[in-house]
Amino acid sequence: MQKKYRIGVIGHTGRGNYGHGIDRVWLDMPDCEIVAVADEHADGLAAALKRLKVSQGYSDYRKMLDKAKPDIVAVAPRWIDQHRDMVVAAAERGMHVYMEKPFCRTLEEADQIVAACEKHRIKLAIAHQTRYSPRLHVVRRLLEEGAIGKVLEFRGRGKEDRRGGGEDLWVLGSHIMNLIHHLGGQPKWCCGHVLQDGQPITSQHVQPGAEGIGPLAGDTVAAMYGLDDNVTAYFGSHRNVGGERLGRFGLQIYGSEGIIEVLTGHLPPMHILHDSCWSPGRSEHRWLPITSAGVDQPEPLTDQGLHGGNLLACHDLLAAIEEDRFPECNVYEARMTVAMIAAVFESHRVDARVPMPLQTRQNPLELL
Repeated sequence: MQKKYRIGVIGHTGRGNYGHGIDRVWLDMPDCEIVAVADEHADGLAAALKRLKVSQGYSDYRKMLDKAKPDIVAVAPRWIDQHRDMVVAAAERGMHVYMEKPFCRTLEEADQIVAACEKHRIKLAIAHQTRYSPRLHVVRRLLEEGAIGKVLEFRGRGKEDRRGGGEDLWVLGSHIMNLIHHLGGQPKWCCGHVLQDGQPITSQHVQPGAEGIGPLAGDTVAAMYGLDDNVTAYFGSHRNVGGERLGRFGLQIYGSEGIIEVLTGHLPPMHILHDSCWSPGRSEHRWLPITSAGVDQPEPLTDQGLHGGNLLACHDLLAAIEEDRFPECNVYEARMTVAMIAAVFESHRVDARVPMPLQTRQNPLELL
């Protein structure tokens, strides 16, 4: 690296806090120095200053950006109603961004963020940690080499806990949508159906969503997307049926000669099944682990959880800045994730398959 990067952290205690380690990751990056923190909550700011070993603290993040002048801004709050304003404020000041997911509330906000990043030549990376996993790179190579034959479909599910349905689609489904887009390409259309207590949602079911999501409804979601080469992708979520801790949260890729399963994280469980029947119980085949070294090979790396994923993402962001390229998971991919989520509600609203890119840029539930 040609310089030591100055990092400004934006948090908001009680309204999204500091995300999944978006603030602390910089402490383990020798090429970076946290120079300031902003948090409207006084006690939260004091705790963050101590935790991050920083002396400059601000209650207003815009003042922090103007006075501390960081090179990179960590937009850490989980609540997404603040993301658009925080990212645009950083971009307008020429500051690159690493941010918590989900990206933002609407495609209109996503368009504004993209425009600001393009105008000011800003690199934005979003914390879909699985995207930076060395195991996912192996999965992509296996698909390119035809390890499971012709890809036929993608099947993804959320955590299906108390957030199951619409909130699960937004919060956990964003990871799955990003993986489908990355591995399967841009969707051409979406067909979605959303239920509440077994009935199709109407305007009467719409309420303010948690974590600043905006208008939200549904305890059950079913979505289908059309990809290139006649490939279909599916996503589903039902409330309170998640089961064990890991459950079904992840993505399975079905091919003519087998299945690849991808969970989420730094070095998450990933497996391949060489079985055209898709049924290890009635064939001689078994699931084989996928590691960063390949199929059924010992894993040479140590799983560092979310922190490891953040480290990979932030190192990639620095390289993207130095090399003047897009980060691995960039602003355009972040916008596509929002589009795939919004398309589910838009399809339900118009009761028809909707083409993508979406024409509707506001939250479709506002139009229901």
